[in-house]
Amino acid sequence: MKVSYQWLSQYVDVSGFTASELAEKLTRSGIEVDIVENRNKGVEQVVVGFVKAREKHPDADKLSVCTVDVGQSEDLQIVCGAKNVAAGQKVPVAIVGAKLPDGLVIKRAKLRGVESQGMICSAKELGLNDKLLPKEIQEGILVLPENTPIGESILDVLAIADEVMDLDLTPNRSDALSMLGAAYEIGAILGREVKLPSSEASESGAAVKAADRISVEITAKEQCSHYAARLIEGVSIGPSPLWIQNRLMAAGVRPINNIVDVTNYVMLEYGQPLHAFDADQLANGHIDVRMAREGEQLVTLDGVERTLEPHMLLITDGTKPVAIAGVMGGANSEVTEGTTRILLESAKFDGGTVRKTSRQLGLRSEASLRFEKEVNPEAVIPALNRAAALIAELAGGKVASGIVETKVGEHKPVQIAITVERINGYLGTALSEEQVKAIFDRLNFTVEAQGQGSLVVHVPSRRGDITRAVDLIEEVARLHGYDNIPTTLMNVVTTPGALTKEQKIRRLTRTLLTNSGLHEAITYSFTHPEQISEYAGAYTDVKPVALAMPMSEERSVLRTSLIPHLMDVAVYNRNRNTDDVAVFEMGRVFLTGEEALTGLPQEKLLLAALLTGKRSELHWTGKPGQVDFYDLKGIFDGLVSYLGIPGVRFVKAQPDGFHPGRTAQIEVELNGERKVIGIIGQLHPALQQRKDLADTYVLEVELDALAELADEQFTYQQLPRFPAISRDMALVVGRDVAVGDLLETAKATAGALLESIQVFDIYTGERLGADKKSVAISLVYRTLERTLTDEEVSELHAKVVAALETSFGAELRK
Repeated sequence: MKVSYQWLSQYVDVSGFTASELAEKLTRSGIEVDIVENRNKGVEQVVVGFVKAREKHPDADKLSVCTVDVGQSEDLQIVCGAKNVAAGQKVPVAIVGAKLPDGLVIKRAKLRGVESQGMICSAKELGLNDKLLPKEIQEGILVLPENTPIGESILDVLAIADEVMDLDLTPNRSDALSMLGAAYEIGAILGREVKLPSSEASESGAAVKAADRISVEITAKEQCSHYAARLIEGVSIGPSPLWIQNRLMAAGVRPINNIVDVTNYVMLEYGQPLHAFDADQLANGHIDVRMAREGEQLVTLDGVERTLEPHMLLITDGTKPVAIAGVMGGANSEVTEGTTRILLESAKFDGGTVRKTSRQLGLRSEASLRFEKEVNPEAVIPALNRAAALIAELAGGKVASGIVETKVGEHKPVQIAITVERINGYLGTALSEEQVKAIFDRLNFTVEAQGQGSLVVHVPSRRGDITRAVDLIEEVARLHGYDNIPTTLMNVVTTPGALTKEQKIRRLTRTLLTNSGLHEAITYSFTHPEQISEYAGAYTDVKPVALAMPMSEERSVLRTSLIPHLMDVAVYNRNRNTDDVAVFEMGRVFLTGEEALTGLPQEKLLLAALLTGKRSELHWTGKPGQVDFYDLKGIFDGLVSYLGIPGVRFVKAQPDGFHPGRTAQIEVELNGERKVIGIIGQLHPALQQRKDLADTYVLEVELDALAELADEQFTYQQLPRFPAISRDMALVVGRDVAVGDLLETAKATAGALLESIQVFDIYTGERLGADKKSVAISLVYRTLERTLTDEEVSELHAKVVAALETSFGAELRK
């Protein structure tokens, strides 16, 4: 919001303070001022001149010799090269000795033999932003209104002896998107009264009742709570006075004509956007505020045909759209040079509706900016009356009697109860009740004292950001001065910060996996539906959750597994000649069985890992082998061992997307039951081929389950004092016998004396038969209490062999 110092002074006394000093005070009270811009870029001794005569230069076709009256005793002779200079014009004249923004100092000169005693200036030469001027006067000299006094300083005529503060407002301070809002803020800071402009419209056309000529209806009652209109007849369209143009340009708004300029002026003054319709273009003078129909179209004021959607709010005349509410008017009801009757609109539109429409159509305007942040509901009528009065004054119109309006519900004033004790408790201050009331008075908040420091504060509707007691406390802090708030220790019960168990496990998991040579990947939570159908993952009968507004088709649904994206990582690296990939990711998947969501999907935190390529780099000590199932299983075994999770089992499985013979599901004992928490194995060869990958091994496990089972306490064991006794055995069993089951049975039989058990060889061959295999197992027996005897170990070992023979039909290999 650009705030002109001169314009601001019309509403609040700012004497004794420069614009820079006001900017400093605003910034210290919570509204940051980005920059203070001086509109005078270095203009000195430029005055208003009257071109009494213009003659062609005797020796130059493109030059003119002008006789100019600048209010001095003698007329000046000035040579001018502008095409649009003519006798009878009022123009800015830089007299001899004048300075211009580019550093040019005007001196007497001869141009093609003719003496020139000054310079007739264009807007650009005066340092004005000519883009804010009408196109017809952007080139050539600046022509001033006929009633401009001769000899007056151009600094006063164009109001460029002014400074503009550029406020960088936070979204909650929409009240400061107006000159009056800025005046209230400055008035509160300086403790000075705010002078409001007159908001009474002189109904000069009182014989005509507005209600007899126009009507208003609100069909979309949730999107428009108040719509008011006035009728002004007999207007004459033309340029607005220089004073109103100067104020609009100071605010960065281009003047257009007296009607449009008034609506923009009042919008900047009150923060209430307005719109003027050519009343003769409205069918029966009717206004209907409704939602758009599918496929409905409207050519807006910028000449673009817009296709509208049902969520967009329209202003219509009952037969056709005439404006997109709060965003832009339609070309079919535009105020033109031939307009004589004006229907002036002032309304309260829903901010969310305007924001969505503005964003989708790519139409951002000063009006939509204010509606998006919610306008003051009590400014609708005052702004309407103010604009009607200005139009009657500047365009010669007659205001019909009465306001035609429709209102949905009533605005409820905000009242907040608060105590001085609570204010001081929050701020660490010792303010008295009188001091607090004085601050609220400066803010123009009405305060009722309830006794014993209790107050009821009535918040004006312009301050929509204040809804709770803490908002009032912030206002007290701002106006009292942040620098005046003492430094005090908090008087609260504090607790030391700590990680949750899940956070600890995630950090520990990340450390262990990176130490194992894996790199962490972070991928999108969104994916393509084909990836889910190609690889369903460990969860069956789940439906992908579609996004309402996806970034692209590639990211249109929520993922149900982490593995597809890790495959993408492997493919990405392989395409760049990096065939050896070891990555992992911790992230959430989103699961639901519903085609159309009626509730939130279930979120699961998963850990996924992928290995492909060689397990190490080339080295002279030996040939690096390809990674296999046991590399990934070993990494996971190390993780669960470090986390202290007992009883993890790997059970053969054949899920979709996995190799039928090199895949297992991961089971743990949770709450007394065996539960599958993940899957580990090689991708199906067909899937590997489609992805152009070598043998690829993946793991996906529920990290929440690991965190629940993990033991945060480390258990230390003393080093054994007594020797161990080892026994080896080679068992011939059927090929379909799971080695893990052999080990579990051996552990259960051996009991507490078994220290460790390990498979060190598996052999298959013709000598054993096509359906047999040999499993060589090493068992280590030890106790921490004494030295075991060979006899008791042999007896226990025999029991283990017997149990394996009974349970699996195992035979000791001869």
